[in-house]
Amino acid sequence: MAEHTVITPLPGTFYRKATPDSAVYVEEGAQVSADTVIGLIEVMKQFSELTAGAAGRLGAFLVEDGDPVEPGQVIATLDPA
Repeated sequence: MAEHTVITPLPGTFYRKATPDSAVYVEEGAQVSADTVIGLIEVMKQFSELTAGAAGRLGAFLVEDGDPVEPGQVIATLDPA
């Protein structure tokens, strides 16, 4: 099975945690399911959850917390379960 990429459908700002004082949603290397929230995309003060989209092990984040993102941009990679 090939590596899966998590792609943002929205432009905005990517956040790995709900608030500045919160823990990150998921650490690199963690097992995730398709519906595991890995971060948030903020657009004009509205937050949308970004899920893994497939089961596997979270390989790496390709953007940093607080980075601007564009639709279709790869946010993270997943190794097959």
